[in-house]
Amino acid sequence: MRPGNSYDSKKSTDESLPPTKPTRVRQLLSQVNGISSGLVGKFTSRDKPFYRRLWFWTSLSLGGGFIAFNQVLGSIDRTLPDKSELNAVIREQTLTIKASDGTILQQTGEATREQLTLQQIPDKLKKAFIASEDRRFNQHNGVDPQGIIRAFWNNLRSQDVVEGGSTITQQLARILFLKQERTIWRKLKEVRLSQKMERELSKDQILERYLNLVYLGSGAYGVADAAWVYFSKPVGQLTLPEMATIAGLAPAPSLYSPEQNPEAAKQRRNLVLQRMQEDGIITAAEKQAAFQQPITLKTSSPKRLQVESPYFTSYIQKELPKYVSPDVLAGGGLIVETTLNPTWQKAAEEAVAKVLRNQGRWENFKQAALVAIDPRTGSIAAMVGGSDFSKNQFNRVTQAQRQPGSTFKGFVYATAIASGKNPYDTYLDQPFVVDGYEPKNYSENFHGSMTMLEALTRSINIVAVKVLIDVGFEPTIKLAQGMGIKSPLKPTYSLALGSNEVNLLELTSAYGGFATQGLHTEPHGIRRIVNRQGQVIWSDHLQPKRVLDADSAAIMTWMLRNVVTDGTGGAAQLDDRPVAGKTGTSDEARDLWFIGYIPQLVAGVWLGNDDNRPTWGSSSSAAYTWHEFMEKAVKGMPVEKFPEKPKLEDRKGSIKAQPIKPKRVVNRSVSSDDDDEKSADQNSSNSDDNRSSRTSRRRYQQEDNPSSDPPRRRRRYRSQESTSSESSSEPSRPSRTRRQYRRADSDSPPPTRRVRQTSSPKSSNSTSSSSSSSSPPQQPSWRERLRPSSSSSQ
Repeated sequence: MRPGNSYDSKKSTDESLPPTKPTRVRQLLSQVNGISSGLVGKFTSRDKPFYRRLWFWTSLSLGGGFIAFNQVLGSIDRTLPDKSELNAVIREQTLTIKASDGTILQQTGEATREQLTLQQIPDKLKKAFIASEDRRFNQHNGVDPQGIIRAFWNNLRSQDVVEGGSTITQQLARILFLKQERTIWRKLKEVRLSQKMERELSKDQILERYLNLVYLGSGAYGVADAAWVYFSKPVGQLTLPEMATIAGLAPAPSLYSPEQNPEAAKQRRNLVLQRMQEDGIITAAEKQAAFQQPITLKTSSPKRLQVESPYFTSYIQKELPKYVSPDVLAGGGLIVETTLNPTWQKAAEEAVAKVLRNQGRWENFKQAALVAIDPRTGSIAAMVGGSDFSKNQFNRVTQAQRQPGSTFKGFVYATAIASGKNPYDTYLDQPFVVDGYEPKNYSENFHGSMTMLEALTRSINIVAVKVLIDVGFEPTIKLAQGMGIKSPLKPTYSLALGSNEVNLLELTSAYGGFATQGLHTEPHGIRRIVNRQGQVIWSDHLQPKRVLDADSAAIMTWMLRNVVTDGTGGAAQLDDRPVAGKTGTSDEARDLWFIGYIPQLVAGVWLGNDDNRPTWGSSSSAAYTWHEFMEKAVKGMPVEKFPEKPKLEDRKGSIKAQPIKPKRVVNRSVSSDDDDEKSADQNSSNSDDNRSSRTSRRRYQQEDNPSSDPPRRRRRYRSQESTSSESSSEPSRPSRTRRQYRRADSDSPPPTRRVRQTSSPKSSNSTSSSSSSSSPPQQPSWRERLRPSSSSSQ
């Protein structure tokens, strides 16, 4: 064999043998390299445009997705509340009205009645909620992926919804800022908001807000409300099974309600107890003992449904639009801190209830109203608008427009004093007709010459009209309006006698200007308004305004003090401090008034009927009601004195009088009036005498002047009434008792038939020979004839 053939044969033999392992690896690498080179060549080939290349579309997809994701997050974040709003501690669409001491008067909406601090909530109750709702509450940052997976697995395994994936932070976000709609967008907002809350608030702040706001069924918002609604006890007195029952309500309050589904509630309670034992909160023995206890309910109505001082809170709700914008009101979540003093409010309610229960029954009035104001700040401290808010929501303090009667004389005399007149200036009290209007004193007696001080003390109508004529309509109306009267005032002669209707709030506030030496602050019931973030959006920085010079106000206070000590307001006297005020009675005693004050407090009382029926009472009943309230209100209040009476001589007026120039004035003689009365006496010896006397009195009353104090009607069994200070020649002594004052009221005294002391010689000569010309015998009146023979007093 040739050598060449030998080599070829060997090569052929080697090729026919299987490849070794290194050879196979090299071949595989060679193939991969070839494939990758081919791919790179294809995509890097300059033969294809860039938009057909893989790297372009991959980069475009990733970049676009990133941009879109950020856009979505940005749009979500823009809809979230800002950092300051995250401090909200109450729900939207709620309103809470508080008294001056912080006690809650009324709540509307889904409000929590009792807000607790975290330290006030029992530790086991807090941990029961964490075990039930969010076992990794202290580890996550608002969203718990592990919790979501765990809840999904447990629900799948149980084939029921036994656990939720939302954290406590997410639930709080829904409560405070989100609606309960089930959408992906709302869920995304919830996640982002929860993360934001976790960054801005501590875990304790989140847990405290949640436990105070979570809805737990039966109208209970928060754990304190739930403890009261289901067990009628504070949270500090809850037992372990009761805590677990309340904690188990959060996922589905109606489903797990112990009232509606006691068996489901017990199973849920036991599940909470099991988790508490698993988390080391309670021992197995505690769990087993709690398992054995039944759910024993002692239900109560939610405290948020309770309303205190309803006339006042309804007034506050009507006042709110004056201080906050409509959109803020619509958003709700407001806390209104008011000026109401709960102690004084209780005293006012008791005084009103007492007068309606006692005097109201036999003096024929069904309604009463009382308001008290701090004259220095204008703060309303007490308000009772009627007998029963549940039956009638009409507020007689703010809504009832009634004729003030003689209480309006305070503004007439204040105008006169401010114009420079002296309280000792005299006027003639005699029959008087001006431009066809003839004012009459209630008793139809005339006292001749008397000072303004005496006329105000005795509430003499004729002198009040003459004073009004001297000072003018415009100055009187301007002063009354400056002092707080908002109702329209007409320039008529009957203005002096209170013919223009006003409400109790404005009349009481106006008298407060006398107490503050001529300064007036608008009456208001709101001290502060706070939004749900705790920010003050309005406060009562109201400034007093000078409406009357200090000297004139001091003189008026001195004169009005005389009304209480020696005149018609005697029933209002307080034992330990001076009082100033004025009574008032409208036509046929339809309205009974007293407005009185001390330096620190002014209060007004009205008694009457909603249908304007006449009463049988007198303004002394209103003064006595004022006394009953103030006697309790001043307890613990320092005694302050009124300012000293200023110098009366050589005073310069601060108001320019604008005297009225009547077209026709007729001064009728007293004697002719006496003759008419004597003639009437001779022709009326029975009960017809009473009717003719009343008709005669009405004849003198002008239609727009129903405030000339007509007689009151009394029942037969009423005890003998003392003569009023208006119809007496001597003022009342301040030493008489309040019972006597209640029977004697100079604004509307009982009518008595008597021959006038002031008469002309002609009328004296015409008197019957059996009567003395100087002092004729007094005939018994119809009231005296109806009195029982018994001398027992009331």
